[in-house]
Amino acid sequence: MNSTTPRFLNIFLSLQRNYPLILQMVKREVIGRYRGSFLGLLWSFVNPVLMLIIYTFVFGFVFKTRWGQGDTDKYEFALVLFTGLIVFNLFSECISRAPGLILANINYVKKVIFPLEILPWIALGSALFHAGISIFVLLIFLTVLGHDFFWTMLWLPVILLPFLVLIMGLSWILASIGVFIRDVGQIVGMTLTVLMFMSPIFYPLSSLPIAVSKYLLMNPLTLIVEQVRNILVWGQQPNWSYLAIYSVVSIAVAWLGLFWFEKTKKGFADVL
Repeated sequence: MNSTTPRFLNIFLSLQRNYPLILQMVKREVIGRYRGSFLGLLWSFVNPVLMLIIYTFVFGFVFKTRWGQGDTDKYEFALVLFTGLIVFNLFSECISRAPGLILANINYVKKVIFPLEILPWIALGSALFHAGISIFVLLIFLTVLGHDFFWTMLWLPVILLPFLVLIMGLSWILASIGVFIRDVGQIVGMTLTVLMFMSPIFYPLSSLPIAVSKYLLMNPLTLIVEQVRNILVWGQQPNWSYLAIYSVVSIAVAWLGLFWFEKTKKGFADVL
C-alpha cells in the first residue's frame, strides 16, 4: 500500500467509524423535519409527486415545451426537467446548509469526543433520503407512462458516487469557513442560483454552441445532470472518460476539504 492510500481512505474513515451515530442522527433529522405535521413523512413523497404533476401540466400542456426539436412527447420535458432538479436539489440542500452546520451545532463543538467532521455526512444522508424518494417517484411516473426501463439505470450509484464525494469535500470547506466568515452563506446562496441556470437542467447542452458548452462542463453539476438523465430517461451509456476525470477531481477536493476542516476545527471553540 503506497503512502497516498491512507490519505485517500481518510475521506471515508469518519463514515466507517461513526456509521451508527450518523445513521441515528440522519433518522432524527428526517423525522424531525416533518414532526408535528398531519401527513408526517408522507410529505417527502407528496412534494415530488405534486411538483412532477405541475411540471407536466405547465410545460407539457400549457407551454407545449419540447426537449428536442423533433420530439413530440408532451411528457418528456417534465421528466427530463425533474431528473435534472433531483441532482440539483441534492447538491443544493447539502451546500446551502454547509456554512451553518457548525453554527447550528455549537453544543457539539464543546464536546471533545464528538466527531465534528460527521456533520456534513448527516446533512448528506438527509439529502440522499429525499433524493431517493424523488427517484422513486420518477420511476413510478415512467411506469405509468409506459416508458421503457433500461438496464443502464443500474449505473446510477456509480455515477452519483463521485458527485457525493465532491459534495462532502465542498461541505467540509464551507462548514469550516462559515465559522469564521458568516457572510459565506449569502455568497453560497447566490452561487447556487448561478450554477442552476448555468447547468443543462432547463435546456439541453447540445442546444448551445461548442464554444459555450465546454465552459458549462466546468460546472460541477453539468456532467452529473447529463449522465443521470442519459441512463434513466434515454438508456444511454455513461461517458466513462469524463466520469474518470470527475472522480479524480472529486477525490482531490474531498481530501483537501477534510484536511482543511481538521486543521481549522481547533479554532472553532475560540470563535464561537
